Amino acid sequence: MAKGRTAVQDRTAPPHEPRWHASLGVVAALVLYMSLPERLTIGPLWVAPALVLGLLVPLSIIAPRRHRETRRTRFASILLIAIVNFFNIASVFLLIHGFLHPSKSVTPSASDLLLHGMAIWLTNILVFGLWFWELDGGGPDTRAHATAANEVRDADFLFPQMQLMISSERPAFMLPTWKPLFFDYLYLAFTNSTAFSPADVMPLSRLAKMLMLLESFISLVTIAVVIARAISLIQ
Repeated sequence: MAKGRTAVQDRTAPPHEPRWHASLGVVAALVLYMSLPERLTIGPLWVAPALVLGLLVPLSIIAPRRHRETRRTRFASILLIAIVNFFNIASVFLLIHGFLHPSKSVTPSASDLLLHGMAIWLTNILVFGLWFWELDGGGPDTRAHATAANEVRDADFLFPQMQLMISSERPAFMLPTWKPLFFDYLYLAFTNSTAFSPADVMPLSRLAKMLMLLESFISLVTIAVVIARAISLIQ
């Protein structure tokens, strides 16, 4: 009986927050940034991978799971996302500058512009997915110590599963210990970047609303500039 009870507890135990999910997002954002032409990047091309990998690799070795963090690893995790965000925002500014002050010597084709704009737009989704994941409810380390998502104090986002947990009509297939992982925040970032508004996940805190506002604004500006410039090139 004791073994059976232990097996059930292990099967329904809340998972710790793995880092490698988000690490793949960081690597994908870095690859997208490095695929951009020189006019849309800032500084030498080796600077971005050196800074990003210089933090990502040690963090992946020292703290592969987000459940026993120190202040240093927490600061390094936030700094890593900030660095990726900085390079992406720089690309957005350079894209806008190129639209307002087109170069006569370098005139990209409409297809190249669309591809480069798509890379910046996708990077924006990855970056804000990382921000949502890193900051919601105090971060992955704080969420890892909660038994379920609805027990996270000061949660910044309200997921549908959190509402179902307190409902008497909770689906039988949903684990009572469900908690959002990086993919859930990536989905939130994608829907916010395409619809420019919340879909099924609602922001609760001012921090969450500010982050969603910034993501929507950057996404809107990127799409508007790319479409306007592409139309002018086609004509």
